[in-house]
Amino acid sequence: MPSPDIINAEAVALHAGVSRSAVSRTFTPGASVSPRMRERVMKSAEALGYQVNLIARTMNKGSSNFVGIITAGFENPFLASLLGPLTHHLSLQGLMPLLMNANDPEQLERSMQELLSYQVAGVILTSAAASSEQVERYLNRQVPLTMINCDAHLQGANLVVSDHVEGGRLAARELLRSGATRLAFVGQSEGNYSSRQRLQGFRQVVAEAGLAPLAEHYEAVGGYAAGVDAALALFAQPTRPDGIFCATDLLALGVMDALRFKLGLQVARDVAVVGFDDIPQAGHDAYALTTVRQDPEALARQAVAATLNAAVEQPFLVPVQLIQRRSTLE
Repeated sequence: MPSPDIINAEAVALHAGVSRSAVSRTFTPGASVSPRMRERVMKSAEALGYQVNLIARTMNKGSSNFVGIITAGFENPFLASLLGPLTHHLSLQGLMPLLMNANDPEQLERSMQELLSYQVAGVILTSAAASSEQVERYLNRQVPLTMINCDAHLQGANLVVSDHVEGGRLAARELLRSGATRLAFVGQSEGNYSSRQRLQGFRQVVAEAGLAPLAEHYEAVGGYAAGVDAALALFAQPTRPDGIFCATDLLALGVMDALRFKLGLQVARDVAVVGFDDIPQAGHDAYALTTVRQDPEALARQAVAATLNAAVEQPFLVPVQLIQRRSTLE
C-alpha cells in the first residue's frame, strides 16, 4: 500500500484496476460513471484513505465547489430555518457552504470581498441587502449571486422571494374575519423590503374594506422586545386597535405578551393578532399565533437552482399560507 504522503488519484486507479479518468469522474458531481465502477473506486479510495484535494482542484479549475451563504443574523429563527435546507440542497449538487454572518453593511462588504478569494461557485444572501456595486463586482467575475427575500431592483442578481404582498392580504382578511375593525400594523424599519411588501398587501385589503387608515408602528429591529414596545406605544394612543398585523412572528410574540401581561387584555377576545413566518415558537401552546407561513424548503430549493443558473422565473415567487391558531380564534 502506498504511504499516506503519496496517496493520490493514480494510486486509487492502480488499486482499483481502473483508469485515472474513472477516478476523476467518480469524485466529480454529476459526471457519468456506472454504479459498478463507482463502487469499485470508492472501495479502493476507502481502503487507501484517499480524499480529494479540493484546494488543488480549485487551483486547476479556477473555481471551487464552495458556495457562500451570507445571513443577516443567526438570532432570527426564520433565517436560521433556511440554513438547513440550503446546505442540504447544495450538498445534493456536490457543493459546500461557506457561512458568513453580516449584521451591518460594513460587515457585509467585507464578507462579500472575502468570498471572492475562495473562488466561490456562487453566493446566496438571506435577507441581506447587497449594493449595486457589490452585485456588479460578482457579475463581472461571472459569479452567480442569488438573494432570498431581498429588494428586487438589482439588475443581474437572481431573486427568490416569498409572496409578501399576498401574505399581507391574507393577514388583513383574517383580522377582518375575526371581527376586528380598528387595525394596526407593526413592522420593521420602513426601509425593510419584506416588511414593506407585507404592509402593501395589508393596506390594499383594508382600503377595499373601507376602514379608517391604519395605525402604523415601526421598529429598527424586529425582535421580541420591539414587539413589546410597539404594543405599549399603540395602546397609549386614544384609539386602540382591536386587530394587529405584525411583520414577523418575533414582533407578534412580543405584542401578545405586552397585551396579556402589561395591558391586562386577552388575545383574540380583545385584540386579534397575526404574525408572519411561522417560526416554531408560533405553534407553541403559550402563543398559538395565527400567522402567514413562509416555506423555507421551497425558498432554499429555488435559491440553489437559481445559483446554478437553472431555468427559473425571475424573480421566483414562492407562495405563502395562512395558518390559523388561537390568536384570532376565540
